[in-house]
Amino acid sequence: MINEIWNGDVLEVLSKISDDTFDMGVTSPPYNKKKNKSGILVKDIDYSDIDDSLDEDVYQNQQIEILNQLYRTIKPGGSFFYNHKIRWEKGVMIHPMEWISKTNWTTKQEIIWDRKLAANIRGWRFWQVDERIYWLYKPRDKKDYGKELMSKHALLTSVWYFRPEMSKLRVGNHPAPFPLDLPLRCIYSIFDDEKDKFIIDPYMGSGTSAVACKFLGHNFFGIDISKSYIDFALNRIDNLSDDEISDMKNEMSLHIVRETYKEKKEKKKNKEMGQSKLF
Repeated sequence: MINEIWNGDVLEVLSKISDDTFDMGVTSPPYNKKKNKSGILVKDIDYSDIDDSLDEDVYQNQQIEILNQLYRTIKPGGSFFYNHKIRWEKGVMIHPMEWISKTNWTTKQEIIWDRKLAANIRGWRFWQVDERIYWLYKPRDKKDYGKELMSKHALLTSVWYFRPEMSKLRVGNHPAPFPLDLPLRCIYSIFDDEKDKFIIDPYMGSGTSAVACKFLGHNFFGIDISKSYIDFALNRIDNLSDDEISDMKNEMSLHIVRETYKEKKEKKKNKEMGQSKLF
């Protein structure tokens, strides 16, 4: 199953995977947007092989079950990044934390993804340009809060500025891919220059997470219900384009810090000690 994408229902495939298999995961599931959420800039979301229009209770319970299966299959100390968004149905806000809080995961952080682009251009509320990325964590024990990020990753803040993926050459017919920067930032920030980690994306779609894994030197495992998406993704993974490689290098170039907090503290201490010697 290493560096493979399996065709099938997410829950059915996950049920076949052993406990504590993966080091990390990242995904963006279908949002259950129904067929009435298109706007001037974005048409109806039309996935291959699924109808993104479930009863909301059914959808949320399904997501809870999937997230708990992912919790089981990811190793203790592992992270999972879950991209979703706030939705409204008949004027009532539906927040992802409504079901995330019912899972086994510890929510380590809520990251705001500023897409710079509003999908539905209407005046019912301020134009929604944000989505959310939830950093979920599987503690080793009750006192485990996870390892501290390196400064060069943490400095990128909890607001991420990526435009949505617009290139059909990269993503084919997939209607809702996330940009390549997103999984790359998640994975690189957790593992830095480590290699050969095993990373799952249970909604692999056009293969974006797998592309990031390949570039960073990790192994991937994906699931998708659409055979056509899988065929496209596997071809994409085997044939990374120059512009994809350039984009990933640009993202990695942002992960740099000229002076860490520890170094600043030490410099201040040395300066104070130097001044004290003058008196």
